[in-house]
Amino acid sequence: MPEPIDVQLRNMELRDVKQVSEIEKKSFPSPWSAYAFVCELLDNAFANYFVLTQADDDNTVIGYGGMWIILDEAHITNIAITPEYRGQRLGEILLNHMMTEAKAKGAVKMTLEVRVSNISAQKLYKRLGFLEAGIRKGYYLDNNEDAIIMWKELD
Repeated sequence: MPEPIDVQLRNMELRDVKQVSEIEKKSFPSPWSAYAFVCELLDNAFANYFVLTQADDDNTVIGYGGMWIILDEAHITNIAITPEYRGQRLGEILLNHMMTEAKAKGAVKMTLEVRVSNISAQKLYKRLGFLEAGIRKGYYLDNNEDAIIMWKELD
């Protein structure tokens, strides 16, 4: 595991899309395209995306997360840390930031879907207070895997 690092969070910008897409490809069997992230940033009024960078290097993205805030609900669309930086609780830092931002924008609860096989992500979500609320059968099209629906009240 790499040495713990100091990080900073900021809003995702178009200049980050290439790096975010690379992390996405390393993290998910059916990754979003760079074009999908561009559309989220430019065309989706509900979208809120953030990047995690090293504190001393604002240009190198090591993680990202996105959510839609619709009325009083925040829906996490994606969240990932580049593989070489996993295991340092950076996902927790990012998710806590997203919850704070969602709450500041009027959300009172947050939801997400997670693969039934993604135990490490489920542990993170449970540690931060997310509760299982149901299953979406065959949600992931790449292998027909089910998704666990999780919710958290933002207090």
